[in-house]
Amino acid sequence: MLEKFEVRTSTRCEFIDITTRIKSIVSNSGIEDGICTIFIPHTTAAVTINENADPDVQYDMKNFMNNLIPKSNSFKHMEGNSDSHLKTSMFGPQLTVIVANGNLVLGRWQGIYFCEFDGARTRSCFVKLIKG
Repeated sequence: MLEKFEVRTSTRCEFIDITTRIKSIVSNSGIEDGICTIFIPHTTAAVTINENADPDVQYDMKNFMNNLIPKSNSFKHMEGNSDSHLKTSMFGPQLTVIVANGNLVLGRWQGIYFCEFDGARTRSCFVKLIKG
């Protein structure tokens, strides 16, 4: 089973919690056990799992990444978004999460985040469920 949905970002760098959307896709699939792969088909956007209890975590991650890899005129890439490509490569375009008893297997404080590094844009997110 393959599902696609769009994520609309509003700033150049942001983390958007997509956990509820992914859980809904899993729930509607009827799959009790298997794996869920989340894939982001963009070179300047990624996906990660991290804490979703305190929004300061995403704030800190965003600020750290922007300080670690700032937007710079010293990059050769003509589009001026090499920092976005580097950040995306550090996070990665996909995740795999176990599905057990019809639910994503996530820790108590874990959430799934769409990572935008070159917004604002409308992005695609693919979710592939494989029955186990």
